Amino acid sequence: MSALQNRMILGSGILLAAAVGLGAFGAHALKGRIDEADILIYKTANHYHFIHALGILILASFVKKVHSQPLKWGALFLFAGIVLFSGSLYALALSKAIIGERLDFLGMVPPFGGLAFIIGWLIPALSVRKKLNSNYKPDQT
Repeated sequence: MSALQNRMILGSGILLAAAVGLGAFGAHALKGRIDEADILIYKTANHYHFIHALGILILASFVKKVHSQPLKWGALFLFAGIVLFSGSLYALALSKAIIGERLDFLGMVPPFGGLAFIIGWLIPALSVRKKLNSNYKPDQT
């Protein structure tokens, strides 16, 4: 395995462990402590956290099959998306319970995380598309 692949697997493993832990925390420790709307926000944060951490693991599995730089950048954007999207939603959902005041301004951050998710998926996809186009040879029949 390459060093990049090892780092991506390690990072994904840590992110996935955190997603499981935060999911369990949300399911058990938050009952009755935050309102239903904040529970839904928290669940959304955890759902996207989990999916995109798995995405990094999936990208790691392709490091030796395709050019690794787009995979590296894709993984970095997915990581940034987790921090911006899920992190701000976790903080928004928990803010009232922790500091006694809802930090509504955090609601402006998730779209930037969503954009990072989109870029994180497009970089590897477009790099493979470019490679496919350069290898394309029309059928001579």
